[in-house]
Order: sequence, then structure tokens, then C-alpha cells
Amino acid sequence: MIYRIRIILDTKEDIIRDLEIENKNSFEDLHFAIIKSFQLMGKEMASFYISNNQWVQGEEITLQGFGNDKNEKIMKEYSLESLISEDQMKFIYIYDFLNLWTFFIEIFEVNEIMKNTKYPKTIFSLGELPEEAPTKQFEEIKDINNLEDDHQGDYDDDYN
Repeated sequence: MIYRIRIILDTKEDIIRDLEIENKNSFEDLHFAIIKSFQLMGKEMASFYISNNQWVQGEEITLQGFGNDKNEKIMKEYSLESLISEDQMKFIYIYDFLNLWTFFIEIFEVNEIMKNTKYPKTIFSLGELPEEAPTKQFEEIKDINNLEDDHQGDYDDDYN
């Protein structure tokens, strides 16, 4: 089987790539396909994050393991089919943690492998990657644990 995957760079402009990749390929293979398709340098750290339909960032799938967590998911150790299902079709991909290139990934179709076709491959391309990563807008959450605005700047003086 192959997955048809739409990858959208989080920008105001439409920058989209559609890829086909085999279900047996690893998340590391998808990582390299994204780098090639978007013409990224490929020298930076990256992670996939499991996401839901509202694009809430969930569990991380790292490029390299750091050995600190036995539950750590590492890209090369997980095939796409091991995490993709009817209930899990969306992921977030972050490339370059200093610049936070953010991509939304959605599996939009599952097809049979076509003979004499080399995968992964880009099947659609729209827009060019900007020179610099888009800046992120972080919004303040006003109601964390029902705190009132008066106390948001309070700190525990004994904490040092």
C-alpha cells in the first residue's frame, strides 16, 4: 500500500507538497522525503508529533534518540503503518528547532503500489519555500487553572 500525504507549511502563502510513500517506509524515510521535496538543507533536528483533527500537538517521534526515555519513539524504528490508521491521519512535523519550520501533515488517500514506480515521490508541488522560517504567533492563555489576571505575575519568593 502507499499513502498519499499532503504536507502544508504553516505560512500565509500556500506552500504545499503531496507525496506518495509506501506504508512500510519509516518516519525517517518520510522525514527525508519532506526535506527533498521542500529543498531543505537537511542538517537540522526534526520531530513528528501525533496530532488530532484540531491539530493539537501530541506524542513526539524524534529523529534521534537520546536514551533518556524508554518510551521514546525514534523515526527509524517506526514504520508509517505502525502509527497511521483510520483514527490517526494527521501529524505535525517540526524542522529546525531554532527556526521552527512547522508543517501540517495529513494522509488523504491510501492506494495500491504501482509496479515500476519508485517511492517516495512528490506528486504535487505548490509554492516556494521562503528564505526564512515564518515567525510564530504565540497567544497567552488567560485562564490557566482558573487563575485571575491579578495573580499572573506573582511568584513564590521562597522558590530558588
